[in-house]
Amino acid sequence: MGYNPASVKGPVLNFFTIAILGEITGMTQAPLQGRAALVTGAGVGIGRAVAEALAGAGGFVGLHYHSSEQGARETLAAIEARGGRGVLLPADLGDADQARRLVNDFVGHAGRLDVLVNNAGSPLRRTRIEDCPLDLWQQVLTVNLTSAFVVTQQAVPHLRASGNGSIINNLTLSIQTGGANGAGPYAIAKGGLQVMTRTLARELAPAVRTNAIMPGVIETRHHEVFSTPERMQQYRQETPLGRNGLAEEVAAVVLFLASDAARFVNGALIDINGGRFLR
Repeated sequence: MGYNPASVKGPVLNFFTIAILGEITGMTQAPLQGRAALVTGAGVGIGRAVAEALAGAGGFVGLHYHSSEQGARETLAAIEARGGRGVLLPADLGDADQARRLVNDFVGHAGRLDVLVNNAGSPLRRTRIEDCPLDLWQQVLTVNLTSAFVVTQQAVPHLRASGNGSIINNLTLSIQTGGANGAGPYAIAKGGLQVMTRTLARELAPAVRTNAIMPGVIETRHHEVFSTPERMQQYRQETPLGRNGLAEEVAAVVLFLASDAARFVNGALIDINGGRFLR
């Protein structure tokens, strides 16, 4: 039988990823054993897959959610069913006080913070720049950039104290396309997060490594909302690997960046798009 990527899900992918990381690092225990990771937007899609991957690698995981409480609860249940550990953390990251409290609450549960994954974000709705209302513009910047700034700023002292601090920012392929089909404000906000990644990589090193991922088209609820089935098929045809990506495949890269296997990786941007766009 040939390789069927759609059949490679959660714990199976984690098993192979963890085994490879063990070979690279020489570690005999799980690569995140004894560490604590906070994942924003962990209730659905890429965030859920990332939370499951980090927990599967031995990490104690904070599952932040805002509107996806049911999804976050299901994620935690899946983690615990496999012997992992985590905690649910509700917060509206558009509220700076709640964003700061999120970090403090997680450290209160975990006793430490080693990995921060700034995953939460959304285009909210599609609009051309010339038609974008100011309030929507400000909301998109808040959801995708300012919230990550506030959470990161609050997390930095804990990440410095870790000795293994790592920040991974989730960007978007829209940065490279210029926000096609009305995703301009979203692309601009995520572009700011890309620059913040570079800034933090210089400012926080050597105590904390900061990197970013740029997923291409991933088969998640995001595209069920913002892309038509016809457009999703077009994406598959435009991709050299002949398919769209899986959330678990993105999570595997995040796990790599969070682990000691990436201990000399800082300021990097890793494309996960099946070759659809090359830089």
